[in-house]
Amino acid sequence: MLLQTIVAGLAQGCVYGLIALGFVLIYKATETVNFAQGELMMLGAFAGFAGMSVLHLPFWGAAVLAVLAMGVFGVLVERLVIRPVLGQPAFSIVMLTFGIGYVARGAITMLPGVGTDTHALAAPYKGAAFNAAGLALVGEQLAVIAATALLCSALWLLFRFTRMGVAMQASSQNQLAAYYMGIPVQRLNGLVWGLAAAVAAVAGLLLAPITFVHVNMGFIGLKAFPAAIVGGFGSLPGAIVGGLVIGLVESLSGFYLPEGFKDVMPYAVVLLMLAVKPTGLFGGNVRKKV
Repeated sequence: MLLQTIVAGLAQGCVYGLIALGFVLIYKATETVNFAQGELMMLGAFAGFAGMSVLHLPFWGAAVLAVLAMGVFGVLVERLVIRPVLGQPAFSIVMLTFGIGYVARGAITMLPGVGTDTHALAAPYKGAAFNAAGLALVGEQLAVIAATALLCSALWLLFRFTRMGVAMQASSQNQLAAYYMGIPVQRLNGLVWGLAAAVAAVAGLLLAPITFVHVNMGFIGLKAFPAAIVGGFGSLPGAIVGGLVIGLVESLSGFYLPEGFKDVMPYAVVLLMLAVKPTGLFGGNVRKKV
């Protein structure tokens, strides 16, 4: 049962890690905390559901279409909503991201026969079960873990070996210096928002076969935010590790501790991390001249 609980925690932690990855990507590029990241995940899940139910695409086709659509949506949000207010106080931008989340939930809720119901996403691996040394492995959990590993590998290759990835890293370290070196910083910021939205869509498509598609599934972003803090808000690997930590803590506390501790323990871990190592597991100290 312990191994079973750990596997379930790792699978849930991978979803947290993918959402936290979006938090970190946007923060590194624009020093903005996007509190609408959970709603972007929800929109990605609904986009996949629409691809299957309206366009009658197979799961994989609907998934690719949803990820691409959310990538374009993220670019448009940055260009039309975020970019005009850059340079304003950080509080204004944070409240704007809250507003984006509320608008997204409201827009989906107003869709007749869709927004107020719970929908199932018929993934081909849903319901599959495997036995390995007495350990029961569920297809949904294996898909989440495998997809997270593949996506993290793809992002590592992007940032390590492509000109765009190197430019994104340079821009995240010092936007002004990157601009003077000829890097199109504004265009890269839009691409980062698109990438974060696409990653959120992947998380939504992986989570939907487990928890169904519904308008409030974006609230899981409240669990992913602690994951970003635990891993270090400026670290991409830290986002995944933080998600795994939160997922394991939540799963083990739900199994061994009384009812109610499961929802509290992730935030207790955050408070402990802030007291012991405020920069997170992989975060570093950053100095700025003002």
